[in-house]
Amino acid sequence: MNPRLPRRTYLYFTAQSINLTTAVMSVTMAAIVGSALAPAAQWSTLPYGVQFLCVMLATYPASRLMSRIGRKPAFMLGALPLVVSGVSGFLAVEHRQFALLVLSHAALGVYIAFANFNRFAATDNLLQALKPKALSLVVAGGVVAAVVGPTLTELLREVAGYALFSLCYAAFVVLAGLSLLIALSLPASPPSPASAQTPKVQGDDAAPLTPTLLTAMAVAAVGYGIMNLLMIQASMHMQHMHDSFSDVRLAIQWHVIAMFAPSFFTGTIIEKLGLRTTLCTGLAMLIGCSLLNMTLHGYTAMTVSLIVLGLGWNLTYVGGGALLAQSLQNSPGAMQMQGKNDLAIAVCATLGAFTPAVLLGSIGWVGTNALCLGLCVVLLLATLYVLHSNAQPRYTAVGNSK
Repeated sequence: MNPRLPRRTYLYFTAQSINLTTAVMSVTMAAIVGSALAPAAQWSTLPYGVQFLCVMLATYPASRLMSRIGRKPAFMLGALPLVVSGVSGFLAVEHRQFALLVLSHAALGVYIAFANFNRFAATDNLLQALKPKALSLVVAGGVVAAVVGPTLTELLREVAGYALFSLCYAAFVVLAGLSLLIALSLPASPPSPASAQTPKVQGDDAAPLTPTLLTAMAVAAVGYGIMNLLMIQASMHMQHMHDSFSDVRLAIQWHVIAMFAPSFFTGTIIEKLGLRTTLCTGLAMLIGCSLLNMTLHGYTAMTVSLIVLGLGWNLTYVGGGALLAQSLQNSPGAMQMQGKNDLAIAVCATLGAFTPAVLLGSIGWVGTNALCLGLCVVLLLATLYVLHSNAQPRYTAVGNSK
């Protein structure tokens, strides 16, 4: 018998599609609107940077809240910051208030911190064999976002009677309403067993931080940071090479598609090849991307390397999350550990967002890729060692698929 994914998995897929749609829209708008409203040019990327910072700061508190009140109420509360983001963003653009724009992206970061747990929530109480499939399907919401996000931005960007991009921010309010409806449709989710019991000595409910868990967290976090760093720096490098904006946008769009499209079958890849092979293949792709960037030049080579970068990110991000979910096996401290995992990812993603210009100016394009290559080689060797010397989680019939 081949068990199927439950209905709630597709609700989480839809919720994650909304989450990633807001993220794609913010990438498209933030720098343009920021440069128009900022008091000085050097402040133009502050709203987007604050957004990443708030994702980082809100991630672990969000996981703690979920462990105390349950997934469903937490996701309902998590939709509220998106309303704040939409209203403040609309007012910021209409009244040319930079401080309100910063507030809008800060609130968006808080919403994203909550919504990023959709992928782990989809694995709760599932059969072990279904966890990678559920997680990869939810991450595949990025494919929807890659189409809907730019399309929605283009349709609402310039509407008569409204300031440029103001309705794009207003759309966040509608997306928040949809996110709230999806959360209301989720089955009741009780708090984690650890939080429902009488108080214990602090730390008793935490899952032990084993080498396997550290590997899962390191691969996902470093892979995310390198992806962010090279994606942003690649767009800057292509502009220095005098490629047109439309060419740069097309290359980045192919990169985004490569990031999320494989998620429709990454779970099957993990099932067939195993987590060790999947993670090592993802790291090898990140290494291959850096090698391409260091040895080849031109627009075509850059586009190919960005596609390889997206594929490598997918395998490390989904594979790392699947290894974490299987290693925790619905333990009482699972939500807290998921929070620590996403905090590590947020820290690395934030570093990847803030450092491209600094590294490009200090060690250059080739130097940055050499640094990324070195990090990936070390992580690949560590992954081979840890997952070879430690038994990987087996696909056992733990949990249910209802």
